[in-house]
Amino acid sequence: MSFRSRRVLISTPFYVIFQFFLLKYIFLLIGGMDNAYLAVMAIAVGLLRVIPLPFESKKSRPVTRFLQNIDGIWMWASLIFLIDIVVIYVVEIFVDLPKGLIYLLLAIVPILGVYNYYKAHKLVVNERELKLDNLASDINIVHLSDVHFGAVRHKEIIRQVADKLKELENTCEIAIISGDLADGSSVVESHDFDAFKDVGIPIVFTPGNHDFYPGIESVVEACKNAGIIVLDNDKLEFQNLNICGLTYSFEDIGMPTDEEIQNSINPNLINILNYHVPYRWEEFSSLGFDIQLSGHTHGGQFYPAINFTGLMFKYNKGLFRDDLGNYLHVTTGVGCMDTPMRWGTDSELVILKLRKN
Repeated sequence: MSFRSRRVLISTPFYVIFQFFLLKYIFLLIGGMDNAYLAVMAIAVGLLRVIPLPFESKKSRPVTRFLQNIDGIWMWASLIFLIDIVVIYVVEIFVDLPKGLIYLLLAIVPILGVYNYYKAHKLVVNERELKLDNLASDINIVHLSDVHFGAVRHKEIIRQVADKLKELENTCEIAIISGDLADGSSVVESHDFDAFKDVGIPIVFTPGNHDFYPGIESVVEACKNAGIIVLDNDKLEFQNLNICGLTYSFEDIGMPTDEEIQNSINPNLINILNYHVPYRWEEFSSLGFDIQLSGHTHGGQFYPAINFTGLMFKYNKGLFRDDLGNYLHVTTGVGCMDTPMRWGTDSELVILKLRKN
């Protein structure tokens, strides 16, 4: 059983209890409902969360993917409803709100939901420029991360990304994926990434934490079948770039030593570290990496999570430059984790324009 599946199973009883009280206070605002019915509804929400797990881990199916999407949307709505009803109840301590206004405040959630769902599925291309002293010639890199191929977004997101990369073939030389190509919410089969075969520029990928959840071997096999170059604690020289892929490290997956990482640097080229998480940038910069490419944070993905993620991660999203003139780029990612919703962040590919300083 994957880490993600264990996390879902362990959290589900608490999630059901939360759902019971959330539904109770929502219905109290519109007349109330018997606790027995509320308990049935809360348990149904919990079952919606766990039933698809064993099926998706063996063979992904439209019906179980649909259930996972409904669960993800409701999970987002639950958080927004919670904020909504807290505001309503706090205000009602001081003043009685008209029923019409309460209904309007509750209706904000599905209205926001339509926008969040649209935002999560609209893939945009952003651009950022990096000035480098030792750059031999200009080059454009497409940076992306966190595709999260799985039950919430399946083959359609692979095709969407591949089509967008094809549009960029004439302006970019290479694409680099900073981990979490897979999500872990569904099995990865050997030809699931084949849409990338149609892309006319090299695609480089280094695994992130979620790539291990469905089985890293299956992810790597699907990548290789699609012509994707997998850098697993390895490096690749491309034009005037030296691209080093540092695989996400956790549990029994060790990380190379700093000496081994430094030995991968080529002082005659622009050294890029492809590392899923935006950690240890200052150390890697001092070792000699000109650019670190990361993802993982999703930029918080949606409000109000954006505010908390900004506190959790020193480098949450965007382009950063240190006193040595080296860069860290943290993309907000392509896909979504658990819930297909975005608000305040882009589902993005980023063209990094490397230019001579």
